[in-house]
Amino acid sequence: MKRLLLPVLLALSLVAPVHAADNELTEAEKTAGWKLLFDGKDASQSWRNFKKETLSDKWAVQDGAITLTGKGGGDIITKEQFESFEFSIDWKISEGGNSGIMFKVQEKGGAPYFTGPEAQIQDNVKGRDPQKAGWMYGLYAAAEDKTKPVGEWNTFVLKCQKTPAGTFKCEHTMNGAKYVEYEIGSADWAEKVAKSKFAKWADFGKADKGHLCLQDHGNVVSFRNIKIRELK
Repeated sequence: MKRLLLPVLLALSLVAPVHAADNELTEAEKTAGWKLLFDGKDASQSWRNFKKETLSDKWAVQDGAITLTGKGGGDIITKEQFESFEFSIDWKISEGGNSGIMFKVQEKGGAPYFTGPEAQIQDNVKGRDPQKAGWMYGLYAAAEDKTKPVGEWNTFVLKCQKTPAGTFKCEHTMNGAKYVEYEIGSADWAEKVAKSKFAKWADFGKADKGHLCLQDHGNVVSFRNIKIRELK
């Protein structure tokens, strides 16, 4: 029996892991074009504060996660800009907490949300904002809630890809469940923006390429397993 088991165990040991450790990529992910935006140790390699060259120390690395430890850390953005991409991130929010993930951000105006659409992050149980986690803030709401209780990790995926017509087809997924899809630049998008608070910001959602942003909403929030792959 031992002789039969040995080749099997050897073969299993040579198989690449299906799931990587936190803040690492599997060989399959590397082959598919994914790259990390955080290595679990140094957030300043890929992130800086909005309109600044450095990263606030209130965005600290704790237990392999980027954590906003208190109010005043400011919104942070990627050093790189992205056009068509698939972005994946784990997040964990404090009780009653609120935050957000923005994209297409340009350093115009007083805040990232002047240009960047926002995917909401929130404690859906005790949070005060009617916009729930995973929604496209103020524009597209999900029909279900697949977020986990406060203190547990959620995985959010944002896919945004430019079409031949110059619009951007986008999709939000939360913990494996498809939440919303929309097309930036479409008639439906324009109609919804025109009826929202974003109508007063002329550059909202207009840039093809932009920074990704993690929001300081004054509440403790943590992020890990931050990765992206650019799409054709």
